[in-house]
Amino acid sequence: MIPADVRFEILRRMKAAESEHDVQILLAVESGSRAWGFESSNSDYDARFIYVNRRDWYLSVSLEDQRDVIEYPIVDDIDLNGWDLRKALRLFSKSNPAFVEWIQSPIVYQERGEFATRARDLLPAAYSCEHGIYHYRSMARTNYRGYLKADLVPLKKYFYVLRPLLSVLWLERYGVAAPIEFHKLLHLIESNRPLLADIAALLDRKRAAPEMGLEPPVLSIHDFVESQLDRLEALVPVPQQRAELAAPLNLIFRHSLSEAWD
Repeated sequence: MIPADVRFEILRRMKAAESEHDVQILLAVESGSRAWGFESSNSDYDARFIYVNRRDWYLSVSLEDQRDVIEYPIVDDIDLNGWDLRKALRLFSKSNPAFVEWIQSPIVYQERGEFATRARDLLPAAYSCEHGIYHYRSMARTNYRGYLKADLVPLKKYFYVLRPLLSVLWLERYGVAAPIEFHKLLHLIESNRPLLADIAALLDRKRAAPEMGLEPPVLSIHDFVESQLDRLEALVPVPQQRAELAAPLNLIFRHSLSEAWD
């Protein structure tokens, strides 16, 4: 899914980032449409990573002065940025959607030590379906209202509505974090064969079109989206009793720090 020359360049830039910032990258993945499985012919490469600073970096009085992200401008369609380990784990404790998707990405550029394995193992206990439903509902509603209520609509935005709506259905049915690959969600609507066929045809057109390709609305998909959004407006997610996360997150943090630098 990632051309060899692009993968090589992404890894080269990550190695340069480690040297420039004196960090070690624990996990590097592809995020966004390429990981979701509905990239366009000219989609960017959204390379994301979790890194660990040296031990002394974490032993500072003035924590507010510490920058806990590494960001680079997009060059040659490669969008590269990452989060410090402590920031990432704090966001993990809040079921941050980006972090949850990063550790589930099917496209892994680099994995060092046990950080990613430990985070994935903790995910079932750490994840809040309540937070997930609110997030995906908001994402679907925002993209639908912003892009799909027009005579010509961007092909890519259909999937920025469909994927979150199907993710909500997954959370309701299974009670665990939804996979990020779009195709893994489609069985949730397998009883609606015409809709599945229209989505498959749309996906083929989307992959062959430029990033912001336009076309008239697909009525069957619009009907499904509107019915799901109407249903979700009245949905009040039930709060979950989650496991205490401080101890396991601290353990992952300390273990990753020791693995990287000891």
